[in-house]
Amino acid sequence: MRALMIVVLLLLPALAFAAEERYPFDDPAKRVLFVELTEELRCPKCQNQNIADSNAMVAEDLKRKVYQLVQEGQSKSEVVDYMKLRYGDFVYYQPPLNLITLSLWLLPLAFVLLAVVVLVKKRKRSKETNAHDLLAEAEEWLEKDK
Repeated sequence: MRALMIVVLLLLPALAFAAEERYPFDDPAKRVLFVELTEELRCPKCQNQNIADSNAMVAEDLKRKVYQLVQEGQSKSEVVDYMKLRYGDFVYYQPPLNLITLSLWLLPLAFVLLAVVVLVKKRKRSKETNAHDLLAEAEEWLEKDK
């Protein structure tokens, strides 16, 4: 039993290496680019998981397409542009700064500022009301004392 366990433990790294060799590269720079791209591209089906870690069918398709484009000699920006054109900005973890992404950052801030303004005005109004009520009450007491 112990010998079997040792054999399995010794074979585990080989299995990991075999799984990685599904996409063979002649040029080490292309391999690095492929790994970088698959870690930076998001799976359209999975929730916040890159295509390198996803086992979804669409992620496998994306990996094959990235492999094909890298093998054709396309640059990182060309591959990213192709994927964004096909799947939208969601597929890339670093979305561009445009009106939509800017609104995603600024709308929550605007709501917080609006809430602060409303609370300040409400508090100011309640202080004025309290001061007016106190003044009216003091005048009532003065009238009673006469």
